[in-house]
Amino acid sequence: MTLPFQETGFFRADQARAAAYRYAVREGETVRISLTLDAGADVRVFLDAFELSPDNAPPRLITSADTAAATFSYVAEDDRQHLLRVQPELLRTGRYTLRIQREPSLAFPVQGKNDVAVGSFWGVDRDAGARRHEGIDIFAKRGTPVVAAAPGLITRVDETPRGGKVVWLADTERGQHIYYAHLDQQLVQAGQTVQIGDTLGLVGNTGNARTTPPHLHFGIYRGGRGAVDPFPFVRRADALPAAPSTSAERLGQWVRVREKRADLRLSPAAKGATTVANLVRDTPLLVVGSQADYYRVEHPGGQIGYIAARSVVSAAAEPLRRELLAAATDLIKLPQAGVAPFDTLPARTSVAVLGEVSGFQLVRSAAGVVGWAAKAG
Repeated sequence: MTLPFQETGFFRADQARAAAYRYAVREGETVRISLTLDAGADVRVFLDAFELSPDNAPPRLITSADTAAATFSYVAEDDRQHLLRVQPELLRTGRYTLRIQREPSLAFPVQGKNDVAVGSFWGVDRDAGARRHEGIDIFAKRGTPVVAAAPGLITRVDETPRGGKVVWLADTERGQHIYYAHLDQQLVQAGQTVQIGDTLGLVGNTGNARTTPPHLHFGIYRGGRGAVDPFPFVRRADALPAAPSTSAERLGQWVRVREKRADLRLSPAAKGATTVANLVRDTPLLVVGSQADYYRVEHPGGQIGYIAARSVVSAAAEPLRRELLAAATDLIKLPQAGVAPFDTLPARTSVAVLGEVSGFQLVRSAAGVVGWAAKAG
């Protein structure tokens, strides 16, 4: 998934199944997860966030919660892929809405500014390529207050040829060191304890920045890691994800592929998403999630993926056809040979055919019973 993300999902009581969402994070980002259940839903949902290893080692559990405290957050320790597992109690049906957003883990270090003021980013060339920029430059008027991005202890107040007037702040909550450089004035002393928002100095262009407009060079150094990119630590929070434009009323209902061919994708993206299955016209799909312009669906073969909402129609509202059964017909839960029937419809029963796949058709009787039946002949 691409963050920020929002989806409305559906759990079926007749299946023991969890949903899993994978997303990329940057070191220093706060990931906020919120899950709400529809009013009246009598189901408990368990949430587990994992860090995935690039070397295929077992996932590392980061944190867990359940619907007693279904909003929680954590700070990403590395640039990684994370996975959120959403698992309901067994034999319960319910609808939920999940949101995953990113927030900064530190306060912004220049008063009245935000990440739009960053004019030079991590890793760009310095000194004709002899070194790389180990921080970000935040441009502001000379004299703008530079503030503590975290609570901590001032460890150094110094002046150096490269950084000019500098201040070092030890972040006591996260065990990292924050570096403020090119200050016009330093307004703290070594050994001083500060809180978020306390003024440490004023924006300037001292040191090797004397030929540039006034700005703050802001750096973060982590134990055993050295300098890291500070931008994810202070970037603006994600806006609230857009509500699904697809119809949540189709959750738990069948739709049918309307196009000659359509792709079932691993993620709700028009480009770059891995194809789970190639679908043909009239394939029925059960809707288990609604996200932006896509449905998360379950294929009769068991695969789960996303399909563009424009590629399907409501199977119930627009059945393929109506027919009378020529003989007594068994209804089964899956379109597979050898599956025990759960019901039998008498001959001459009128049914609506909702879709077809692999020699089976999905039918609905006048009484509303839905199941799979082998195609005659």
